Amino acid sequence: MGRRPTSFDIAQLAGVSQPTVSRALSGNPSVNEQTRRRIQAIAAQLNYSVDKNASSLRRQQANTLALLFFEDPTPDDSMINPFFLAMLGSITRTASRAGFDLLISFQQLSSDWHVDYQDSHKADGIILLGYGDYEDYRARLTHLVEQGTHFVRWGSPMANEPGITLGSENRSGGYAATRHLVDRGRRRIGFIGTASSHAPEFEDRWRGYCDALAEAGLDADPALQRNAVTSEESGREAMLSLLAAGTPFDAVFAASDLIAIGAMRALAEHGLSIPGDVAVIGFDDIPAASFTSPPLTTVSQDVKAAGEALVDTLLRKIRGQKVEPYMLPTQLVVRGSSG
Repeated sequence: MGRRPTSFDIAQLAGVSQPTVSRALSGNPSVNEQTRRRIQAIAAQLNYSVDKNASSLRRQQANTLALLFFEDPTPDDSMINPFFLAMLGSITRTASRAGFDLLISFQQLSSDWHVDYQDSHKADGIILLGYGDYEDYRARLTHLVEQGTHFVRWGSPMANEPGITLGSENRSGGYAATRHLVDRGRRRIGFIGTASSHAPEFEDRWRGYCDALAEAGLDADPALQRNAVTSEESGREAMLSLLAAGTPFDAVFAASDLIAIGAMRALAEHGLSIPGDVAVIGFDDIPAASFTSPPLTTVSQDVKAAGEALVDTLLRKIRGQKVEPYMLPTQLVVRGSSG
């Protein structure tokens, strides 16, 4: 063939219409699997590649997904939670495999980020990572739903929430972490993290903590709980507050690794040993968790599966398919900080 092959050439060889070829190569579920494979095989033989610009004009789509990070307090200038950074590679690869470009944007929580990406043709859908105070954030999610924006977010799935949320099994993860401390003989276990509707993921981890204590016949002592956001400094300040109060404790479950790392700093400043005097467990399994001294026991979230699920769910939503919120399993990773 002395010219670049087209979808019409594939249609002729496959014995189908050109629109069927377009639907098959875009992953449209209306094309049966046998036909799809035949079309894909012919396209491969012809070294056919989709003209993304022409395809976008025909379908009025950008063939682009927008990934919005929201600012988090971090010790460096990135202002992006390292857990979300770890998820970035999986999101990028999954979008690329589906034939979509990825527009990455950093947003301040105070900015007007809930603009309509679809109407501006910047992107066909949005992935949201991070949210600050959920009580404030929820109103903007409702606005996205009202304007018909395709979006999916990472968080804690809840009943009657606006849009689709994917997340980890935070409650069972909190239970596993606290149960591990109980099994290690710890009886005065504190919790550091904002346990309220303003931070639903932390609240679920706190509920898991309470479940494990109740199962062991122990009380969740309010004197051993301190609010904290996901930052080392917040974790350090919360631990300093616990130490200043003088209420005895022999272990702490922190709602994130960054909080746990800050708490460990405060314990070291006070000359307390980990795990001898106080055992510590975090949540997320960010890369830094294995490099603390001692290495941090934590609850691992599967960032690879999370990235794939976010992209796949958003693409199904864009195609008009039914999607449901769901949660991915977590796993306890035992290291030196818990004994």
